[in-house]
Amino acid sequence: MLKEFKAFINRGNVLDLAVAVIIGAAFSKIVSSLTDDIIMPVVGKLFGGLDFSGYFIRLGEIPANFAGSANSYADLKKAGVPLLGYGEFITVAVNFLIVAFIIFLIVRAVNRAIPLEGPADTPDVAVLKEIRDELKKRP
Repeated sequence: MLKEFKAFINRGNVLDLAVAVIIGAAFSKIVSSLTDDIIMPVVGKLFGGLDFSGYFIRLGEIPANFAGSANSYADLKKAGVPLLGYGEFITVAVNFLIVAFIIFLIVRAVNRAIPLEGPADTPDVAVLKEIRDELKKRP
């Protein structure tokens, strides 16, 4: 079983996947910083200067021994108060859209750089295609 496991690990696909996961994690941090530190403050400023991550609806009571701010999403969440954090959801959704758009651009660039061509036709397939095309022209 150890020999099979070594063969599995040494396959190129597994190593490629491991590299992709590591790069994806690093890329995720970059996108999170871009969203949290650059995009969302600008969007928040446009919508009245508020931080989107602070938009929430409290669904439960605040505990009696609560010591934080009643307007702080982080403090209330840490205290275990049930919250509907739609501002945090908006931030995560923007993160997703940025990542999806960047992946789209990468895939688009790769598809343009490496055109997908089918295998070359053998001579008999080429003749059959010519016959098919001639038959299509008939009334």
